[in-house]
Amino acid sequence: MNQDNQSSYIQGFSKWGLQKKLEFMSSLTGIDINVLMKYAWPDEDIANIINKLSENTVAHFPFPYGLAPNFKIQDETHVLPLVTEESSVVAALANAAKIWYTKGGFRNKVLGTIKKGQIHVFWSGQPELFFKRFSKFKSKLLDATRNISGRMEKRGGGVLGVELLDKTKELPNYYQLDVSFNTLDAMGANFINTVLEKMAQEFEKNMAQEFPGELPVEVVMSILSNFTPDCLVKAWVECPIESLDDVIKGMPGAEFASRFQKAIQISQVDVSRAVTHNKGIFNGIDALALATGNDWRAIESAGHAYAARSGKYQGLTKVYIDEKMFSFSIELPMNIGVVGGVTNLHPMAALSMKILKNPSGNELMGMFAVVGLASNFAAITALIGQGIQQGHMKLHLDNILQQLGADKNQSQKAREFFKGKTVSYANVEEYISNLK
Repeated sequence: MNQDNQSSYIQGFSKWGLQKKLEFMSSLTGIDINVLMKYAWPDEDIANIINKLSENTVAHFPFPYGLAPNFKIQDETHVLPLVTEESSVVAALANAAKIWYTKGGFRNKVLGTIKKGQIHVFWSGQPELFFKRFSKFKSKLLDATRNISGRMEKRGGGVLGVELLDKTKELPNYYQLDVSFNTLDAMGANFINTVLEKMAQEFEKNMAQEFPGELPVEVVMSILSNFTPDCLVKAWVECPIESLDDVIKGMPGAEFASRFQKAIQISQVDVSRAVTHNKGIFNGIDALALATGNDWRAIESAGHAYAARSGKYQGLTKVYIDEKMFSFSIELPMNIGVVGGVTNLHPMAALSMKILKNPSGNELMGMFAVVGLASNFAAITALIGQGIQQGHMKLHLDNILQQLGADKNQSQKAREFFKGKTVSYANVEEYISNLK
């Protein structure tokens, strides 16, 4: 490290008090410290809760918190809380909910709730001997975790089983202890990882007893998997094709269904389209995940892996059309929770759960699938109709006007002028400049 780097290196930043961190931010940005202090949540009690959710917190980063009403799910009407900064996502979801409210609404079904974790080990002995000895002490691994999983087992969940998998064809001397779980209403990451680490300790102890003085086993890591193909949910809508006459003005239901089906088929055969197709699905899912304090990164990772389960990355939604009926569905892994973690700690996440009528884990899984399906329906409908930009452009124009500091009168004139016209920062800036 040269002298310049040494002089700029920050020592012990995490131990600094908030005042010193803000002074540091002020020196970085040139912004007065009193202005920076306005970036914190104004309520001190809530701010203290949020501060503890991460490290080195110096401010809070607000996103819009919106509501999409009229979601009829399993014949019950819901309002969905959504957190997103992307233009038109909430409006599109509200519109999809409105369309399907009069056509029977959304249905969903939880297809599985099994989650997995693995203990990753290396062993250089004969596989047959390894499996034979493992079968002798397998039950001890489960017994060793009873004090951790006992309470969850009483509620019907816990550790479901453990299997030794031979992975030596993929990587020399590599094996997995594949452990399955049901974590009920919890996402379960901390529970799973705690069980796995305890199980790994018991495994190492028993391996040392079975092979004393030779063939040492190496446990490389013990960690849950965010790929949960057995924690699966499906959502769908269906209606007579003639009922689709009112979705796009001037487009008969039969034409709408045909064009919609072709758009979905493209996402099944072309990866360039599939990625954007699925991104649109997660526009809705991520917004609900943020609102409820769920791990949107884990949800996305599992969803994209599931989209590639055939060996080719494909769109996550499907359409079926017969002579009279239109059916649109989605199936994807969904590991979420309604208890524990941020869902209970963050005041806005707790508020979201109340808005959703305090659903069970399975009920919330269904809502996530529904919001993903609705988001995709809205996007495809726009694409095969007026195009995606018309809905985006109004909000895009508002964003630009805000950046340019346009006043109320200038903004109103700009909205009138740019109706049906191309919106870009440059041409809006020129228009506002001429007004001024």
